[in-house]
Amino acid sequence: MSLRNVAIIAHVDHGKTTLVDQLFRQSGTFRDNQRVEERAMDSNDLEKERGITILAKCTSVEWEGTRINIVDTPGHADFGGEVERILSMVDGVILLVDSSEGAMPQTKFVTGKALALGLRPIVVVNKIDRPDERTQEVLDEVFDLFVSLDATDEQLDFPVLFASGRNGYANEDPSARSGTLKPLFQKIVDHVPAPKADPSGPFKFLVTLLDRDNFLGRILTGLVHSGTVKINSPIHALDPDGKVVETGRASKIMAFRGLERVPVEEAKAGDIISIAGLTVATVANTIADPSVSEPLHAQPIDPPTLSMRFAVNDSPMAGREGTKVTSRMIRDRLFREAESNVAIKVTESDDKDSFEVAGRGELQLGVLIETMRREGFELGISRPRVLFRENEQGGREEPYETVVIDVDDDYSGTVVDKMAQRKAEMTDMRPSGGGKTRITFSAPSRGLIGYHGEFLSDTRGTGIMNRLFEKYGPHKGNIEGRKNGVLISNGAGEANSYALGPLEERGILFVGHGEALYEGMIIGENAKTDDLEVNPMKAKQLTNFRASGGKDDAIRLTPPKRMTLEQAIAYIDDDELVEVTPKSIRLRKRHLDPHERKRASRAKAAA
Repeated sequence: MSLRNVAIIAHVDHGKTTLVDQLFRQSGTFRDNQRVEERAMDSNDLEKERGITILAKCTSVEWEGTRINIVDTPGHADFGGEVERILSMVDGVILLVDSSEGAMPQTKFVTGKALALGLRPIVVVNKIDRPDERTQEVLDEVFDLFVSLDATDEQLDFPVLFASGRNGYANEDPSARSGTLKPLFQKIVDHVPAPKADPSGPFKFLVTLLDRDNFLGRILTGLVHSGTVKINSPIHALDPDGKVVETGRASKIMAFRGLERVPVEEAKAGDIISIAGLTVATVANTIADPSVSEPLHAQPIDPPTLSMRFAVNDSPMAGREGTKVTSRMIRDRLFREAESNVAIKVTESDDKDSFEVAGRGELQLGVLIETMRREGFELGISRPRVLFRENEQGGREEPYETVVIDVDDDYSGTVVDKMAQRKAEMTDMRPSGGGKTRITFSAPSRGLIGYHGEFLSDTRGTGIMNRLFEKYGPHKGNIEGRKNGVLISNGAGEANSYALGPLEERGILFVGHGEALYEGMIIGENAKTDDLEVNPMKAKQLTNFRASGGKDDAIRLTPPKRMTLEQAIAYIDDDELVEVTPKSIRLRKRHLDPHERKRASRAKAAA
């Protein structure tokens, strides 16, 4: 049976996972009467809730005697650590572009990686049944994008299909509105070359993904570059420098059939497979026959640009809601994450109670925190900070991002003003049709922390912001942070509506009546710039006397402002933490005792 290995790349929400669903159905991978949930490839809970692909996944379909291994890649740049490695497994890519939104920053990110590896894309303009489609303009944008990414003449001569993934048709004619995906299958078979593998050489396999299984242990997924491997064959793992990491046997070999991983007796060159049986080997290692001493070339990973401190939860409410609260449990979980996710780096602090976790962006670290929270962990999370570096002249450099904003014309002035305050430079501004403007900025990552929520408020929820790591550039100096101070509880107890009523005049409350509070917990935002300690637990003195003029009427409170995890992390200042438990997200001061807070602020001012 002939083989084709192909990756599907696209921007977030351009219909990639939906298209894969239809490929399954039309290739006969699913029976007609088989119940399969929509977007079957986005299998973890967070992917379903957010509607994004976080983890790269392999699958395969059979079409007219050809096995097509398909890899679904994350579209978000924060998960770029996955993308770079996956593209080294495939021989072609399907670039999926929305017929209205066109080529977006994450499209640029992944496409740039694919073109640099010499892959020849098939361009699929998706969602052509949208009422606001602008198919021809989008195609021109894709061509311009390829030119700007230094595509070769061969790569610029790309085949194009026009499709609706949801309705299950693709065609070379942009006006077609029905049919099947047969033209796409045919294009994959004709245009994507068979794997460049050596069936007669010794067994060599490059690890690109790592999973854990409770029964099988580590499962290493990747492409067989040469030779054949059978069950229980002796193998060893080499690191990128050629050093032997461990030796063992291939206790289980699995191939992808539809959504399932199926055990097979042997695997040949060109196959994408998973191997179990090794305990130390990790991503970017070469698994090979013991006679092999030269490792395969592994793709370098872009460096992390952002870090957060994950600490043991030491608030007075610690241990009430979570089951995993010790530093040892947090340590094991974080190092396990860093093992399988090479874009994350974990460093243990000297006090052993906190860990510096560096990653590619707020979304990636937010997803990790949310995953741990659902597993029963309690954590104290610090404000994100960007990772600076020194250039050859000894100057300080910081990460910059390309920010592409699509916004209604009425709000463009506000957005430009806010971005300028964050030291962003506008590089392009053009009308994008339908009363919208597309503005492109080059902005220091530092200035973008916490801006997304404010951006959505400024644009009444209609703006779309996309970010992409651009470069390390000169340090931009001081960027103003949060303007407002916070309201801090001066004691422990339950919030009382009698006390909260007058506090509403001071600012915005984050807590409601009857909620458990502790000293040093942030209960709201002050309308002024300084922090204010308040008593939100004060109850009304009960006496026999009635107040005149109906003063005993029930107090009506405005519903408190509830923050999501990402909003809370973006909101806090350097001297504050987010307390994350399976049931709650609370904001607090790093030092709960007011005297310690004063000492710390004096020390900071002196420094």
